[in-house]
This record gives sequence, structure tokens and C-alpha cells, in this order.
Amino acid sequence: MRENMREKEEYAIVLDFLPYGYPLESFRNPVVQAVGKNTLAILHLAPRRGMTFEIKEEVYIGEGKREKIQFIKGKLHREKLTENAKSNLLEIIEDYVSKNEAKYVEFFNKAVAINTRLHQLELLPGCGNKHSQSILKERENGEFTSFDNIRERVANIPDPQKAIEKRLFEEITTMQRQNLFIR
Repeated sequence: MRENMREKEEYAIVLDFLPYGYPLESFRNPVVQAVGKNTLAILHLAPRRGMTFEIKEEVYIGEGKREKIQFIKGKLHREKLTENAKSNLLEIIEDYVSKNEAKYVEFFNKAVAINTRLHQLELLPGCGNKHSQSILKERENGEFTSFDNIRERVANIPDPQKAIEKRLFEEITTMQRQNLFIR
């Protein structure tokens, strides 16, 4: 289920643009903080001279000539994400999960135990042992087909789509002991 980090991104979505670089660094070169459109990898991009960026703008970062990006500096360390970038990341994740609903519903159908005490489902925010057991029992009656289907079939479950979104955000922005979706 984890995203393949080796997959090359063609496009990134701008989370924040720092035209004067990071405030506490001696090199004050412009920086674009972005997230890969397909893998949700957070990226550190160097813009071409004189370029400006809109938040949530999609920029080409693939092979060949890039119009607005000079080069990809690499993966951005999560500690460097600005608060503005984190705020925009939440909205982008919501859109991403909506567009990839089938993939995340499949997680509910295929999730397995991590060890004898912990199940993958329990790593979702708001989904403890009781909810996990309810989900496992209900999926014996057939696979889930959508987030709405999960909500209908499992009583009192927290919104599965919001749980996935929160977990993705946590995995991108903070170190987790176990990652479900992000490599």
C-alpha cells in the first residue's frame, strides 16, 4: 500500500513559495516547497530566476525543459515545512484521497495485523481496537466498495475518509513508528 518513492514525479503542487529563502539561513535563494502529485513526496525545488508561484499551482518537474523550475533540490525534510505549507498540504491531501478513493477503500479490505497486539487499522486516527474488530467482522460479509459503504456497514465508525487524510498528513509531516501509506 505504500507509495513508491522510486516513481518519478512529472508534476508537483506548490505548497509555499519563499522568494527570499529560509529566514535563518545565510544563503537566501528562493525556495518552492511542493508535494509530488502522484506520490505525495514533499519536495524542495529551486525556481528559475524571476519566477513567481501561486499556492496550489501545478508545476512541471519531469525530464526535459522545465518552464518555472530550474532543478529539484531533493526531498524536503519535514521539519522545514512552513506552517503555510502544512495548511495547504491538508487541502491537497483531501483532494488526493477523494480522487483515489478506491485505493484507500482497498486498504480497509486488505489491512492485516502488524503483530499479535496491533492491527494496521488501529493506526488510523480514531480507529482503536473496537472499531478495527467491527471493520474486520463486517468485511467478512463482503468487500467494502466506498467510504460511504464503510460508514453504512460499520456502526459508529469515525469518517474513514477523514481518518485516511489525517493519517497521510501525519506520515508526511511527523516521524511515525509505522507508516501505512508513505514510504
